[in-house]
Amino acid sequence: MSPHPHAAGTRPAAQAGRFYPSSPIHLGEMVERFLAEASPGGLPAPKAVIAPHAGYRYSGPIAGSAFAAWASQPSSIQRVVLLGPSHFVNFHGIALPDASAFATPLGTVPLDPGAVESLFELPDIHTLDVAHCREHAIEVELPFLQRLLPTFTIVPLIVGRATDNAVRTAVDRLWGDAETRFVLSSDLSHYLPSEEARPLDRSTADAIEDLQPQPLTPSRACGYRIIRGFLAAAAQRGLIAKTVDLRNSGDTEGPRDSVVGYGAFHFGPG
Repeated sequence: MSPHPHAAGTRPAAQAGRFYPSSPIHLGEMVERFLAEASPGGLPAPKAVIAPHAGYRYSGPIAGSAFAAWASQPSSIQRVVLLGPSHFVNFHGIALPDASAFATPLGTVPLDPGAVESLFELPDIHTLDVAHCREHAIEVELPFLQRLLPTFTIVPLIVGRATDNAVRTAVDRLWGDAETRFVLSSDLSHYLPSEEARPLDRSTADAIEDLQPQPLTPSRACGYRIIRGFLAAAAQRGLIAKTVDLRNSGDTEGPRDSVVGYGAFHFGPG
């Protein structure tokens, strides 16, 4: 039996006015600008992207580089699986929300009930609403999707203390075909001087492009568990990874003596 039979509510926007504008007009204009100014290159219609999740003034341009490729065929994307690390709650496994939709100032996005139901067959997945209540890692990605895709559902997963295999198993369960895409929400290094962060983030990007999970640790990416699990699924399917954008908060807006690294990556057929 499903652990959340009463999931009928909408998870409200917890970070509007903090991580991104609360005004729908200003938010829409900002997202469209990030998408229009996105770094060129990447893969056509990637199966998955890694996108950062900081405040838009810092990481928004890099997030735009991650998502812009999906503008080429938006109507083909029907479901987006979003995986983000937990910033506020320490728990085991992978958490679904007790909700049927997520809201942002741009509107609401429904969850895919069939996909959610199928995940409860996996031992590491459970409902933990508190893991989602304040969490920004998934919420900040949604406005980009809302601006790009005409209609879509989501599967929002917050990853706690989960093994690589637990993440991979969830990814495998939801892989689907061209209608399903993945967003791996992660920043890179944290609070190093820019001259130290830059080579460390480049090394992390190299590991991702080589589909090598071992170098990925908490000091390299807050979403390291998510990325490690996904790399195993990508390698098995013969996908390649490509770095599209690699910057830090000192490059976008902020001091250079203590920066957060951001990367945009695509995964797709070789």
